[in-house]
Amino acid sequence: MKLTFKPVAVAMSLLLASVAVQAAGPYNAVTDARLQNPEPRNWLSTRGNYQGWGYSPLEKINAGNVGKLQQAWSFTTGVQEGHQSPPIVNDGYMYITTPQNQVIALDAKTGMELWRYKKEIPAELFQLHPTNRGVALYGDKVFVATTDCNLVALDAKTGKVLWTVAIEDWKTGYYMTLAPLAVKGKIMVGVSGGEYGVRGFIAAVDANTGKQAWKRYTIPAPNEPGGNTWPDNGSYKTGGGSVWVTGTYDAKTNIAYWGTGNPGPWTPDMREGDNLYASSVLAIDVDTGDIKGHHQYAPNDSWDWDEVTPPLLIDTEIKGRKVSAAVHAGRNGYLWVLERSGGAIKFVNAWPYVGNNVFKSVDPVTGRPTYDMSRKPSLKNGADFCPGLWGGKDWSPEAYNPKTGLFYIPANNNMCSTLPKGEATPYKAGELYIGFPIGEVITNTRLGPGAKDHIGELQAWDIKTGKLAWTHNFKDQLWTPLLTTGGGLVFAGGTPDRKFRAFDAKTGKTLWETNAPSGVIGVPSSYEVDGEQYIAVQAGWGVDAQRLAGAIDNVKGTTTLVPQGGTLMIYKLPKK
Repeated sequence: MKLTFKPVAVAMSLLLASVAVQAAGPYNAVTDARLQNPEPRNWLSTRGNYQGWGYSPLEKINAGNVGKLQQAWSFTTGVQEGHQSPPIVNDGYMYITTPQNQVIALDAKTGMELWRYKKEIPAELFQLHPTNRGVALYGDKVFVATTDCNLVALDAKTGKVLWTVAIEDWKTGYYMTLAPLAVKGKIMVGVSGGEYGVRGFIAAVDANTGKQAWKRYTIPAPNEPGGNTWPDNGSYKTGGGSVWVTGTYDAKTNIAYWGTGNPGPWTPDMREGDNLYASSVLAIDVDTGDIKGHHQYAPNDSWDWDEVTPPLLIDTEIKGRKVSAAVHAGRNGYLWVLERSGGAIKFVNAWPYVGNNVFKSVDPVTGRPTYDMSRKPSLKNGADFCPGLWGGKDWSPEAYNPKTGLFYIPANNNMCSTLPKGEATPYKAGELYIGFPIGEVITNTRLGPGAKDHIGELQAWDIKTGKLAWTHNFKDQLWTPLLTTGGGLVFAGGTPDRKFRAFDAKTGKTLWETNAPSGVIGVPSSYEVDGEQYIAVQAGWGVDAQRLAGAIDNVKGTTTLVPQGGTLMIYKLPKK
């Protein structure tokens, strides 16, 4: 089925669960200038700035007083499953998303619900990942991508549906969970569905009308650059390379950087070659959608090492030379330092931040890894490899603090996988297309000897020197997005014990912790209202964090029970 982008204007939507109940004051339109230089008091995009730092310059809450942090208010979403979106704040208006395709607008100071939107999806749609990773703000609109592969524009003040466009046909396996990226009048989204044999792409639509501006496939056709890295058997049409985490953006060059998922199916024998542009970072011209550069982290990936988290854009100095860096903690367990040069992406350096027994070496010029082929699963041979399918780090984003100069990674070490021989699975639209028995994929996790001591590692790296500054270990897994602040702090959840913690950004020492109602796998943010700084995060255990806990339980013979249900938690210092 060929879909066209035809906006649907909605005068009164039955999809609104509630109407606006009270204005939170005038709404400050979100412009390109504000997104490029966001005010410290606000959190206007999913990682706080276009560079993807996960950094708030606010410093009223700092290493000296964070121990006094207390809950200001909380809000129960009424929804179960994994709550992963950041609280987005624009001058008193807060927006969160939840599983089941909801957007909730709140007063950022009081927590009063202003309005709620819910996109009803077809009952027969099976949600492999029932979550949502946030909204984008642009002009006077809020944009949300949905699991039935629609992009919806809402009035930021009232929640009224302004238009809805179908990005692709969900019946063929496409869905969306990421927060859109708003740049220069365009709203960009990527698609999930690599497990279903989709052909990944990034699309941009006009923010006012929803009309398609461009669509760029991440898997090239035979007559396109990179097309010769796929066999001439049509396999590119089911080649994966999905895009399910929001990209970063360099306003100086007008280039957006997007990470891509693994090629499909997982069995490499069915798609011989490097398989561009899967497991890569792409430099995309925002005006045209053209690919201006790329770096592939793992050619012919057969380990499910999605590299969907985009690089953080950091201007730094390496070996006495100024570098416009693009830094990425790979799911393959290597920390990659690349250089942005116009549209081109050049390799600078890479080193393991967790154990990796697949890479024998990395070419110092090109960054291309050499594999130990006994560690590469295929149709003919099973394999044991580290890191496992969950990676050294999954989708949870890293953070960078310009004051400390440190790059923070929510890592998992001492975790490996064993996959059996593959099976030549025929492709059928809308059905799983992996190439390995699904039952053995689910139970594939094994633990290395070091897991007796710990699995999770919160790491801090000095990108200039390539040296590890500090590590804070956790007995269990660590599945958390990170927030770092001008007050010298790093905030993180991500453990099954439901803790939300603050660490000293320079030393890694735990300075504060609190119990949450559920496990915290949401993206934290920080904002200021009436001179008070707040820390905001959603609790709500589920999706792959819960699945990984089950896989570890399967190995250990234990049972991990984490309370379910979503709660937005807001913290601040007590008034003097």
